[in-house]
Amino acid sequence: MWICDNWKDYELLDASCGERLERWGDYILIRPDPQIIWNTPKKDPLWKKAHGVYKRRGGGGAWTVANMPDMWTINYGNYKFQIKPMGFKHTGIFPEQAANWDWASSIIRRAIETQPEKYENGRPSVLNLFAYTGGATVACAEAGAALCHVDASKGMVAAAKENMRLTGLENAPCRYIVDDCKKFVERELRRGRRYDAVIMDPPSYGRGPNGEVWKLEECAAELISLVAQVLTDEPLFFLINSYTTGLSPATMGYMLMSSLGERGRSGVLETGETGIPVRNSGLVLPSGASARWTSKSVL
Repeated sequence: MWICDNWKDYELLDASCGERLERWGDYILIRPDPQIIWNTPKKDPLWKKAHGVYKRRGGGGAWTVANMPDMWTINYGNYKFQIKPMGFKHTGIFPEQAANWDWASSIIRRAIETQPEKYENGRPSVLNLFAYTGGATVACAEAGAALCHVDASKGMVAAAKENMRLTGLENAPCRYIVDDCKKFVERELRRGRRYDAVIMDPPSYGRGPNGEVWKLEECAAELISLVAQVLTDEPLFFLINSYTTGLSPATMGYMLMSSLGERGRSGVLETGETGIPVRNSGLVLPSGASARWTSKSVL
């Protein structure tokens, strides 16, 4: 398991009865989490003092307690992120992804240090698909990569730009694209554009450009195979993350290696869960699955 244990401004304080008790900077939030199926005693007094409480209601939900600002900023190392509690329980950042940010940024730094001549202007090019508010974009840009950030939501892309600005990376080489990720990759292939690395975090469910509904389990293999074609002949890394319960890390790894073909032999595959330490219990909450392929040249 890859544990995100370098946070200072975020803590998972407790986890019980389908809920997380979290500290986001100076504010305490309670949010639902379907992974938390145990009912341990809620002894921490902060369960009764939360600034924000999100409750499920039918097919949706709402913040039933909201004694907090509309938005505020937290840090992760040198990165700064805008936190904004949303109507669908999100806050704008998935803290467990810090483990993947650390991994990707370390690879980029090693590549720039050991083989800068391989990359245009000495910067590996990274394609971040389903990029949300840009946690991985910030991490890769700060490490020295050139980014292409793609998400279908105009609001999320705007939030990514703001996170880059807050971190002091507003002038970093980054293209921001509001588009359907699959359609964008198909156009990039027709244009002949290639990338040294790919990060993708597709949602469990989505809608295509014509409103058609799709499930990731049913189209993951086709999607990964398509995206693998946009990599250079000697890629640096490929990261897939998913919160889809029907896709295990090993299954994603198998699809990734099958899609990479001969290029996969030049690297190493790792698969596993990301996890968040729970302060009060000392245990770790599983919070997603990842498959990581890394070129042997930077290991």
